[in-house]
Amino acid sequence: MKRAAGHFIALAMAALLAGCASVPSATNAPLHDTVIRGGTVYDGSGGAPFVGDVAIDGDRITDVGTVEGSGRIEIDASGMAVAPGFINMLSWANESLIEDGRGMSDLKQGVTLEVFGEGWSMGPYTQAMKDEAAARQGDIKYPITWTTLGEYLQQLEDKGISPNVASFVGATTVRMHELGEADVDPTPQQLDRMRALVRSAMEEGALGVGSSLIYAPANYAETPELVALVQEAGTCGGMYISHMRSEGDNITAAIDELVTIARQADVPAEIYHLKLAGKDNWNRLPEVIAQIGAARAEGLKITTDMYLYTAGGTFLAAVTPPWAQDGGYDALLTRLRDPAMRAKIIAEMRRPDTEWENLLRLAGGGENVLLVSFSNPDMKALTGKTLAEVAKARGTSVEDTVIDLLLEDGSGIGAAFFLMSEENVRAQTALPYMSFGSDAEAMAPEGPFLLSDPHPRAYGNVARLLGKYVREEQALTLQDAVRKLTSLPAANLSIRDRGALAEGKFADVVIFDPATIGDRATYARPHQYATGMRDVFVNGVQVLANGEHTGAEPGRFVHGPGWTGWPDGGACR
Repeated sequence: MKRAAGHFIALAMAALLAGCASVPSATNAPLHDTVIRGGTVYDGSGGAPFVGDVAIDGDRITDVGTVEGSGRIEIDASGMAVAPGFINMLSWANESLIEDGRGMSDLKQGVTLEVFGEGWSMGPYTQAMKDEAAARQGDIKYPITWTTLGEYLQQLEDKGISPNVASFVGATTVRMHELGEADVDPTPQQLDRMRALVRSAMEEGALGVGSSLIYAPANYAETPELVALVQEAGTCGGMYISHMRSEGDNITAAIDELVTIARQADVPAEIYHLKLAGKDNWNRLPEVIAQIGAARAEGLKITTDMYLYTAGGTFLAAVTPPWAQDGGYDALLTRLRDPAMRAKIIAEMRRPDTEWENLLRLAGGGENVLLVSFSNPDMKALTGKTLAEVAKARGTSVEDTVIDLLLEDGSGIGAAFFLMSEENVRAQTALPYMSFGSDAEAMAPEGPFLLSDPHPRAYGNVARLLGKYVREEQALTLQDAVRKLTSLPAANLSIRDRGALAEGKFADVVIFDPATIGDRATYARPHQYATGMRDVFVNGVQVLANGEHTGAEPGRFVHGPGWTGWPDGGACR
């Protein structure tokens, strides 16, 4: 009933807001649910666009080209681009969609599929993991009523969401399920149980295994452990995707590890948000491209994704050494309170050469670290200040200020680290194997979302690609950008029947103005919607009409290749 009601609302709103008109069908001519007329069609293949029509019946595309007959709803797309719905390869909307199922900041950029699972996933959980996750919730509060990843994704669909959702199972989550947050290696029995958790998640519909090896406790996992988990995903047609151990000084070794895992597990692999972090590494992009090219020439399917900004976003706690986080966040806070341990941690934070990724050093100091979110209401006034500004106001060193802030807030504290060069960002957009992910929530400028400042990528990543890098700087063509937002990630993820405007595909469709699409969000004013996206359909239902939400929530749990619910039983062997 929910989907049927949403469809009715969408049709009514489309007629009202998008200038649609009911058109009677001619005798013996087809009558479609919706026909999008006269747009410039970018079908997702990367080929030349063409002026044509798109017919939608139910949740599928039934014709592309010159559509005969009429539609119950007819939409004039003259002068507009018509494309498949965009895929956000790295989304952290897993909590924001619980609060607000519309996913507005992404929907207004044409995102119709949010992909989760960068190391951590919303299951599988133990009761202890549920309790810890509940205790660490930030501005968004919610009950954790599910246990497995598949249960979480199905609950999102059942409650009502506008975009589709999919997820990797997190290597970190699987590790914590069996080993907690300690720096230990699994026993053979524990590793077998971890593999079984991956297998179960794949059968529920996970896309593969995702890792985040720069963070504790993820970086306690050694390569053989990761190979074992990824091999299990590979038996179900899944892939490996990783925030590597280094994106700076040790990036060559980090890529080598990803390639080794792909080779030994015999799976495709993708590098999350490819970047060269730290000014001393900015000139290494040709070296990295050559390294990836050599692996691809070997026959390995290695791909990448990225966001379109020079600042990364993560937790301030990440600037402390991994050994200090052994045992979890409470253990870190205990060490920070101990004067001797505090001194040891500060000394390592100041070292010019560390085996771990020292983000504070790579950023070039506290002036390039922007504080964006706190859990303690008394600290919200520091939102939008740099770490250096806070340190100066307090009369303490940058390192001491980090520790004081962590102790006062009791959480990891959200921060933006300015690490990358604009020249590299522009160059990377043109790589043929590059897709795109916001690495952010899908939010709205209202309610609890206004309690913190997000990274502007939450509101502008896709629009920035299409406006700044396609239209203004011509770093790549519009048809290539659309391919990298649609058919390329869909193929990499082994998603069925999405990512293209073609007969029989699910009707995830966007209509936008190439002349006006662009990002408006800034670091100082991040809660600003992108412009230029007019209409969005998800599973044949219009969710955005003339830039306004229709009230429809037709989003679905998009299953990976191993899902046992497929008519053929799934890919698991």
